[in-house]
Amino acid sequence: MPREICPTCQRPLKVCYCSALVHIPNRIKVLIIQHPLEQKHPFNTGRMAHLCLDNSELIVAEALSDEELAQLLKSRSALLYPSLSWLPEVEQLKPGTPQAESLEQLVVIDATWRKSKKMLHLHPVLQRLPRVSFEGQLHSNYQIRHSSLENSLSTLESIVVAMQELEPEHDFARILEPFQKMISLQTNLTGTEKPEMENRSEPFAK
Repeated sequence: MPREICPTCQRPLKVCYCSALVHIPNRIKVLIIQHPLEQKHPFNTGRMAHLCLDNSELIVAEALSDEELAQLLKSRSALLYPSLSWLPEVEQLKPGTPQAESLEQLVVIDATWRKSKKMLHLHPVLQRLPRVSFEGQLHSNYQIRHSSLENSLSTLESIVVAMQELEPEHDFARILEPFQKMISLQTNLTGTEKPEMENRSEPFAK
């Protein structure tokens, strides 16, 4: 008999985290481009972020046409991604600057590191967007899914850090409530905190 699945979080009912969902009225739209494999992963956090942010959009695709991107991107958009050496040099948005305060949209790639790099290679337009990156040491609480890279955050944690800096008037840390509930439910279910999948990497390390 198939397990009953929550239509909102798409998790089995016994590990549904929807009771912990919050709603943040963010000004800057968060556009999450999710790799199709990520959509099917039981612990993906891109969908969770989308459910918590009032002003957000979730697109599932590995590749988008230039026409599709033109329809999705606002005139003042930025990419949330580390400034890696193979990416072109672009404007780095700093919190509190006029450029950051006029930002309309933050684009986030929800994928493993390997898949996110491929998606960026397929979309030069995204590579050329102004960029939001983090500096310093980062710590993730993503106990049930680990990355092979140090200093990495989940998609949801990355969004929380970025949006808190860009819109300090809102408490984006509240989005971590369903995240922590998902981790707790899964840990209690399995009786272990070993990662469910290795080579995890959602888009943040500096």
